[in-house]
Amino acid sequence: MLRRTMGAALVCLAALASPARADEAWDRVLAEAEGQTVYWHAWGGDPKINAFISWVGDQARARYGVTLEQVKLADTTDAVARVLAEKQAGRSEGGAVDLIWINGENFAAMKAQGLLSEPFAESLPNWPLVDVAGKPAVVTDFTEATDGLESPWAMAQLVFEHDSERLPAPPRRLSDLLAWIEVNPGRFTFPQPPDYLGTTFLKQVLYGVIEDPRLLQKPVDPATYEEATAPLWDWLDRAEPHLWREGRAYPANEPALGQLFADGEIAISFAFNPGRASAAIAAGELPDTVRTFTLEGGTIGNASFVAIPFNASHEAGAKVIANLLLDPEVQARAQDPAMLGFQTVLDLARLSPEDRARFDALDLGLATLAPDELGPALLEPDASWMERIAEDWTRRYGTAR
Repeated sequence: MLRRTMGAALVCLAALASPARADEAWDRVLAEAEGQTVYWHAWGGDPKINAFISWVGDQARARYGVTLEQVKLADTTDAVARVLAEKQAGRSEGGAVDLIWINGENFAAMKAQGLLSEPFAESLPNWPLVDVAGKPAVVTDFTEATDGLESPWAMAQLVFEHDSERLPAPPRRLSDLLAWIEVNPGRFTFPQPPDYLGTTFLKQVLYGVIEDPRLLQKPVDPATYEEATAPLWDWLDRAEPHLWREGRAYPANEPALGQLFADGEIAISFAFNPGRASAAIAAGELPDTVRTFTLEGGTIGNASFVAIPFNASHEAGAKVIANLLLDPEVQARAQDPAMLGFQTVLDLARLSPEDRARFDALDLGLATLAPDELGPALLEPDASWMERIAEDWTRRYGTAR
């Protein structure tokens, strides 16, 4: 009995000591990070996102003495290639990349090649606020377990945009969208694959036409790939002649697609940010009659992450930035349509009343669907599907004619 009592007491003491040890470990991170300059390699194609990252940098400097420099990327693979080149050159420390905005096939590639730091996400002080149970995409990236190697900072789900005055009843089924494209030539397009958003649209179509969607949660099987994707190419073969510029040209990325929509050249656009249209309305870039919708059966959803390379020069500072991105004030600012309109990764029920009030006070905007109106968030297919269908699209449609 005495041994059991003493054992129970030791467990209790260990439990009490554990938070203290965690606090001490984080204090050491903060002390090491102070004065560091963190080079965050992040996509630089959206001025609003760039402005948000600059604001995060202001917060990091004021709160922790950490300087944040955004290295603007046209493609995340550029940063991945740089880290890989450093590893091949034997540069195990002092790397040029401290933090990467990453997900999908780039994360899978870095994980497989040992290009990432030791697991860090679940040791961040703000990690307990993350909604792991309600938003499983925060720990599973394109079917790949994150294993603490990357930390989420934004949720996303594919939504479509339309002007309710010009198109009051948009097509909400994939078959109806195809029919609408055929009778409204030149009024729809998508970014040119392998652009991320353009390839996501291909995956969304594939979800809607494939006989067994469960195949998408497994790596591509060469033996069944042609049969599985045949309905996708049939759908695109019918749509292509009726796309913007008859399918002979495509916008380069999401901002270019959004500009075509703002200019009235296309009547339906789409984005991976459910709050994008409201943010654009608030900025005076879209009329206040624009609304968003999703397809029946659901649309693809995922999370955005940050990861730290294995040889980051300023690992402590990178952890501070990753933790700051999970701060409720920062998350609420990102969700504000006047800023970004991103969806939060946090569990609002776990927040303090003061922090919950930040979210409750947000006006999500005219065009933003309520969470219960978004419909199901379809899990991202295995990363191999994105690579394969982007290659095949380029071979079939992307060459000059």
